[in-house]
Amino acid sequence: MLTKIFVRYCPLWRRYYSNSTKPKTAIILLNMGGPQHIHQVGDYLHRIMTDRDVIQFPFAQNIIGEWIAKRRTPDVQKKYQEIGGGSPILKWTTLQGDLLCKQLDKESPETAPHKAYVGFRYVPPFTEDALEEMLKDGVERAIIFSQYPQYSCATSGSSFNVIYRYFKEHGFPKGLKFSIIDRWSVHPLLAQCFADLIRKELHKLPEDKRKEAVILFSAHSLPLKAVNRGDSYPSEVGCTVQLVMWDLKYCNPYQLVWQSKVGPLPWLGPFTDETVKMYGKQGKKTLVVVPIAFVNEHIETLHELDIELVEDAKKAGIEIIRRVPAPNDHPLFISALVDLVKHHLKSNLAVTPKFLNRCPHCENAICKQSKEFFAEVCNL
Repeated sequence: MLTKIFVRYCPLWRRYYSNSTKPKTAIILLNMGGPQHIHQVGDYLHRIMTDRDVIQFPFAQNIIGEWIAKRRTPDVQKKYQEIGGGSPILKWTTLQGDLLCKQLDKESPETAPHKAYVGFRYVPPFTEDALEEMLKDGVERAIIFSQYPQYSCATSGSSFNVIYRYFKEHGFPKGLKFSIIDRWSVHPLLAQCFADLIRKELHKLPEDKRKEAVILFSAHSLPLKAVNRGDSYPSEVGCTVQLVMWDLKYCNPYQLVWQSKVGPLPWLGPFTDETVKMYGKQGKKTLVVVPIAFVNEHIETLHELDIELVEDAKKAGIEIIRRVPAPNDHPLFISALVDLVKHHLKSNLAVTPKFLNRCPHCENAICKQSKEFFAEVCNL
């Protein structure tokens, strides 16, 4: 009892207590990840192309996926070289986790010390590595926190399936309190963060251009096959967009567009690059691009938007194109993370019914098994 009082009211004791004791609460931050070095690009692409949660080839998944990965590696390596030689996503995710836990130790001393574990899907540190480190630390409670605000089977779902496979192989530890934050597309502080970042970019425009600027909310696209299967991602991205514009009082025209299409199959549109070209033909001259589904900088913001899209805009006759930064370490974004975890810790909802419900046209046997596993362990 005295320890809790000291931890709550004495900053020096709180710092000593957090640094000298093992973590009590683990927060595993799930994300796709990105290669930090050029030599990691090939393996990164191979893991993506052979992941059936992301893309399904009609046959020979491993063979076709490996062929595509090898074919694309040189071009993707060149792109990483053009943004400095690697992705900064690990740097940002680590910083976000540190800031999150530092604040949680202050606001939720009864569950402290908190420790963040980075779990990437396709590059180190892998999700499996984060789970192993967490178990070695002997935590009492684990929160799996998806860093994709908008849920998709191809992103969050794939990472959760990895967690299921890990515990299926190694067994689930007795006594571990386990819970999930699977989506948070409508959190008000997330919307306020993006709105603040957009306002700052709008104010950088010449005054006579501000009102005419079109705000392009760009998110990673999905194959239409996944959309028709029932993936909730498009609707959740749309919800975030509407909340942001509500906060901005609908100050400008806006459009939700989709980027990063891969391969010949039909994908969700309109596509970001094609939209920029068409707006150029319509006589639009000023664009503000918002990476609405990305919480930190990586290849799809730093190259696809900052380099490729800017070139497309110039060719299309767009006079001004500005890109809103990803949330990164914005104070409102960190506050959103803290608020999400803090309320989750106090709630009795270890896993949402939405997460446990499969898409209406789901044919993935692993997804079925995964959701049955999480329903069991989250209700211990």
